[in-house]
Amino acid sequence: MHTQSSHVRRCHDFRWDDVPLLEYKAVDEAPFKDVTRQVLFQRDDMASELRYFEVAPGGHSTLERHAHVHAVIILRGRGRCLVGIEVTAIDTHDLITVPPMTWHQFRAADDAPLGFLCMVAHDRDRPQLPTADDLVQLRARPDVASFLDGAA
Repeated sequence: MHTQSSHVRRCHDFRWDDVPLLEYKAVDEAPFKDVTRQVLFQRDDMASELRYFEVAPGGHSTLERHAHVHAVIILRGRGRCLVGIEVTAIDTHDLITVPPMTWHQFRAADDAPLGFLCMVAHDRDRPQLPTADDLVQLRARPDVASFLDGAA
């Protein structure tokens, strides 16, 4: 039996009590497909915040880079990620470090969602989207081009 606590938020099917389910980003802000966001922990007196993102089967986050580093821990499902020029299969409990100014994107498998915790600095810069020239450079690698095209 669980008792109520002002210090504990229970999780039910990857939805935390009293935590709003938000859009990943504004629809016209950047390209992505089927992603939701929950801000699990954020305080003005702390240097970081913890969020949970869930990418629906076949969905993907935005291809972006930014000056801040962040850490991602896979809690649910599987998929693939691009970090820099490396495409890697990812699965539950994997820890992914995204260095500053490094292109990155997360893609869920076609048959499973991809849910992950993401820890970032509370005060951080805005993401940058790739230019046409950036995409040409990334696509010069066949494995990266295939990933960006959504191939398994």
